[in-house]
Amino acid sequence: MSIHSEKINELMTKREEARLGGGQKRIDAQHKKGKLTARERIDLLLDEGSFEEFDMFVAHRCGDFGIDDDRPLTDGVVTGFGTIDGRLIYVFSQDFTVFGGSLGEMFAKKICKVMDQAMKMGAPVIGINDSGGARIQEGVQSLAGYAEIFERNILASGVIPQLSAIFGPCAGGAVYSPALTDFILMSKTNSYMFVTGPKVVQTVTGENVTDDELGGAMIHGSKSGVSHFITEDEQEGILMLRKLLSYLPQNNMEEPPVVTCTDPIDRLEESLNNIIPENPNKPYDVKEVIHAIADDHEFMEVSKHFAPNIVTGYARFDGISVGIVANQPNYLAGVLDINASRKAARFVRFCDAFNIPILTLVDVPGFLPGTAQEYGGIIIHGAKLLYAYGEATVPKITVVLRKAYGGAYDVMSSKHLRGDINYAWPTAEIAVMGAKGATEILYNKKLALIEDPAERAKVQHDFEEEYKNKFANPYDAASYGFIDDVIVPRNTRFRVIRALHALATKKDTNPAKKHGNVPL
Repeated sequence: MSIHSEKINELMTKREEARLGGGQKRIDAQHKKGKLTARERIDLLLDEGSFEEFDMFVAHRCGDFGIDDDRPLTDGVVTGFGTIDGRLIYVFSQDFTVFGGSLGEMFAKKICKVMDQAMKMGAPVIGINDSGGARIQEGVQSLAGYAEIFERNILASGVIPQLSAIFGPCAGGAVYSPALTDFILMSKTNSYMFVTGPKVVQTVTGENVTDDELGGAMIHGSKSGVSHFITEDEQEGILMLRKLLSYLPQNNMEEPPVVTCTDPIDRLEESLNNIIPENPNKPYDVKEVIHAIADDHEFMEVSKHFAPNIVTGYARFDGISVGIVANQPNYLAGVLDINASRKAARFVRFCDAFNIPILTLVDVPGFLPGTAQEYGGIIIHGAKLLYAYGEATVPKITVVLRKAYGGAYDVMSSKHLRGDINYAWPTAEIAVMGAKGATEILYNKKLALIEDPAERAKVQHDFEEEYKNKFANPYDAASYGFIDDVIVPRNTRFRVIRALHALATKKDTNPAKKHGNVPL
């Protein structure tokens, strides 16, 4: 055998060793838990045969606590680049079979390298998390490694899309890297996130909770809002990541992808003419409106289980990627509260950062009243959404479907927050408040003078009808130019697409500044 053959064989042997990670036993244990390995996840995520790996032969440099004799190749994270639907993507996938996926100095350096490359190339980064946290044996080197990653997450924010998948444990300092990224996806099986684990919680607070109760997928999907997507398993989660990327541009200097549309742009949707109930207090499902007007009736919802009184997500109109924000009358009458404001504000800011037009469907009776909301800071949280819409320079199209009352009218992408094209359905009611509340304030003294209850009720009803005729319609706002046109509901799809085409060359800028001071 020639010296060259020996060297090549040595390379092949090392490659095989690296691909085995922590060894077959640990791979089998991973599978037994229903989890894929780091490499299996990458193979599913990227186009077949497209993965190019970095740093396969990296090993840790720690000589403490007896791990100097155990130096597995890759050091617990698989990194590199490949393509999704032919588009360049950088990826890192934590390997639980190597030291429980714990992060040390070299592990962090590998992640930093792919993030730096992604920034240079203007390509998205996907991080797949399955880690026991900081590698205790490496001490402050582990903590420094986390902070190096955090800094890159911060600098990449708003420059390239950053997606995080949680397919195992993610605890302690490890949670803050996903939290700094744009979207977090969790699978119902095996994934959880928390800053302090159940044992620490029990010691400090006395609470007895499981991993799942403390930081499982549904907890973060419905209660904290930390997770934007919840899937049944890893395979579904990986397909969802691929689908999400299809709506997003490669970076902040590019437009989102446009796909060929076979759905007629002038398709009429007769059901919309009758979707608003005659009783203004009756609910309906705004998602029916979204599905009716979107290309091929497709809508990818974001943060589905959190703050369901507002709906956010992606659809296409004539093949153009659009972010949708819609009040949901089916839940809490579609009011804005703390969680809804936070959810929608973050979504609007992401769309604006990545040149994705925003369609806003409005049916909002106001902000949720009560001490819980006021003590929780509804003023500040509501201001976040106000700030997000006012700051956004992407095309903004608004359709008022029914109620647009009070400050909530202003907040929901009104003309006064630089809304580009603002439409209303004939069922729209744009006013300071509903007729009953308004007349009780406007005619309080007159009504108080009427002693007979039946007579008072009749007079109040007349006042309410007068108020409705003046304000419970879109025409008063249209008379001031605050509504550009009142449209037939069945034509909404066509009118939105025409507006998108008209706004394709929109140029809008904000005053020069280092950055604004978002009400946090």
